[in-house]
Amino acid sequence: MFKSFFWSKKWALWAWGGVLVIFLGIFAQTKINVMMNEWYGMFYDLLQKAPPLKGEEVELATYSTYEQFKNAIVKFLYLAFPYVLIATFIGYFSRLFTFAWREAMTFAYLSKWKSVKQDIEGSSQRMQEDIYRFARIVESMGVSILRALMTLVAFVPILYAVGKGVAVPFFTGDYALVTWSVVASVGGLVISWFVGIKLPHLEYNNQKAEASFRKELVYAEDDKKNYASMDTMIELFTGLKFNYKRLFLHYGYFDVWLYIYEQFMVIFAFLLVGGNLFTGLITLGVLMQISNAFSKVRSSFSVLTTNWTTITELRSIHKRLKEFEKNIGF
Repeated sequence: MFKSFFWSKKWALWAWGGVLVIFLGIFAQTKINVMMNEWYGMFYDLLQKAPPLKGEEVELATYSTYEQFKNAIVKFLYLAFPYVLIATFIGYFSRLFTFAWREAMTFAYLSKWKSVKQDIEGSSQRMQEDIYRFARIVESMGVSILRALMTLVAFVPILYAVGKGVAVPFFTGDYALVTWSVVASVGGLVISWFVGIKLPHLEYNNQKAEASFRKELVYAEDDKKNYASMDTMIELFTGLKFNYKRLFLHYGYFDVWLYIYEQFMVIFAFLLVGGNLFTGLITLGVLMQISNAFSKVRSSFSVLTTNWTTITELRSIHKRLKEFEKNIGF
């Protein structure tokens, strides 16, 4: 799965050069995200210093002007526009990278498969569909994990800095917010593991049922008289329907857990440190910086939790491709 692309002289430029391009793109995005976090603090402090309601007395020097507000918006655009361009390029390049990986795997497998006397179930599907899905998911997950690691390196010091002196429940010290982000993320991952423990096996069974159904249809393209009879197709589709219903049921309760977890995490930072705003320990800008930094750190630690359904699919595909490689002696 990997050696046909990353250990091939023919594909070395695409493989390792592509990884470098994606790395540099994510690095640039992370740098912009750090500057965005600083912008959040400045902008919300600016809003907090907006003029009071008409008729209330206040010294002119204590509040912001509309010109400052417009300058802040322009600064945001200077950050947002390059971010959009980089994200668009990385998205386009990643698709090319994935397809090159598919091409390398396909022809490496094909040369071995043609000399195999006894085919494994669904071999054509494994070469035509599973290879591309594997390359696409690994590339996507690799990008997510790389982005998460860079975000941690960039934002853990920020979360540590803005969390100094802030009162946080249960934990004390300058690392209290970082500790909470780890607890929330690891806790979410452990619960997700147990809630979704049956999903990989169900996905694997489902792909086997799909392969059998497709195989009968492919044979029927050349011989409709002897293949794809109504009784056979009803039997195959009944098994397919049974598998899908089981899969949908298990994904259903997993989605309930995941949606609850994600929505709770939206307000979690405010629950932790929101009280400090009303005691005067922090300003609105600092609160928003903490919220954004906490979200970045927590989401980085939770990259496996939020992509759990994708990981489940990848585990199933990996199992099928390993069986295929064993069958063709790759």
